[in-house]
Amino acid sequence: MRTIAFFLEEPSAKEMLQGVLPRLLPEDVAVRYLVFQGKQDLEKNLLKKLRGWRKPESTFVVIRDQDSGDCKEIKAKLVNLCREAGHDGVLIRIACRELESFYLGDLAAIEQGLGIKNLRSRQQSRKFRNPDALNGPAIELRRLSGNAYDKVAGSRAIAPFLNLETNCSRSFNILVSGIKKLAER
Repeated sequence: MRTIAFFLEEPSAKEMLQGVLPRLLPEDVAVRYLVFQGKQDLEKNLLKKLRGWRKPESTFVVIRDQDSGDCKEIKAKLVNLCREAGHDGVLIRIACRELESFYLGDLAAIEQGLGIKNLRSRQQSRKFRNPDALNGPAIELRRLSGNAYDKVAGSRAIAPFLNLETNCSRSFNILVSGIKKLAER
């Protein structure tokens, strides 16, 4: 059985993937999650975890928030860590600004997941057409939800409703596309 191992910056990313992956992956693909306690912990331990990985037929995905960093520099650093560990071809995806951009790219999913009325109609407003450009997506999501959004519980509630075809977050769409390609291999 093939395995896809996800190396994640935080627990909320795992919750998001658990809501999305059943719709993307065939049943014969096993999923493993290695959840770190922030981006520094991920970067500090990625090399060691990849070198120590012993499960054959495994493919790796690293997901990290951009925050205020430069996407290209972040990705290059992660690529170099993976290569140093002896793993070329690791799928590395950066959530533009924060994971919450994925949710703000689908206000209908937030509406359904958190039970908030009248959000989906705001998707075409200038602010939410390109949620990857928002400077504080987590802050924006808390404001939109009247502070009902919590990173882990909110991710668990929203992710099953994320539309995999029409999300306005480009970084979410690139993640989905990359996972689909891995599944097809």
